[in-house]
Amino acid sequence: MSTLQTPMPLADVPVIDITPPKGWLELNLRELWQFRELAYFFVWRDIKVRYKQTAIGAAWAVLQPVMTMLVFTLFFGRLAKMPSGGVPYPIFYLSAVLPWTYFSTALLNATNSVVEQRGVITKVYFPRLILPLSAVVSGLLDFGLGFVVFLVMMLFYRTAPGRAIFLFPAFLLLAIATALGAGMWLSALNAIYRDVRYAVPFLVQFWMFASPVAYPSSLVPEKWRWLYGLNPMAGVIEGFRWALTGKGQPPNLMLAASTAAVIVVLIGGMFFFRKMEATIADVV
Repeated sequence: MSTLQTPMPLADVPVIDITPPKGWLELNLRELWQFRELAYFFVWRDIKVRYKQTAIGAAWAVLQPVMTMLVFTLFFGRLAKMPSGGVPYPIFYLSAVLPWTYFSTALLNATNSVVEQRGVITKVYFPRLILPLSAVVSGLLDFGLGFVVFLVMMLFYRTAPGRAIFLFPAFLLLAIATALGAGMWLSALNAIYRDVRYAVPFLVQFWMFASPVAYPSSLVPEKWRWLYGLNPMAGVIEGFRWALTGKGQPPNLMLAASTAAVIVVLIGGMFFFRKMEATIADVV
């Protein structure tokens, strides 16, 4: 025998009011925390899609930095005789290629994250900041796999890090903040101007040669290193080398300039992305 259920009065139905941000100063980070489970599923989805139907799977995360390291070791190390501060060339270059590979991949993925999810954005509401954030976080798995190879190479070359290794998490956090800050700027711009996605690979290529990946920052005159440090990745890469190899001097002035630049890029990117979030669903 079935019973009829009395419908819930309209006054008791919860109503969620979704309004666009009222100004540049409204970030609403609490809402981002409320959707943390969705961010987790986006990260997990990015990882699964990346290696779906690939022949060697996650080995690509190791091959890319290792092959780049071999090329740099041969041409810039053996042939061009770039100074390495007493560090074996493979260790010298891989300690820079690892953070650079993570940054460049995370930046490219974050730039395309909003456009690639336009089908979801136009149908369901959630904080759009989750998209570039998940693209940046998902790249940490590849970085971790490459870092394991780096540790094996350090054992092979009998290279031991110094006490600066305890600052390694800080440099990794700086790399994450750089990728996220730049990714928020470019992902919002890419949703409006689709030619941004074609310009970003050229930007990344130029950015690499403007960073001490293939050469040490000691080649830059000391009086100009603070200016060179305005490139956020300059301080990140030199910090990685110093922390992982235990050789050389800490990049104090350059690191301070890079940290300041990262803070400006990150905070500016958050405000810009939040401002553009109100119109992204209409133009994407």
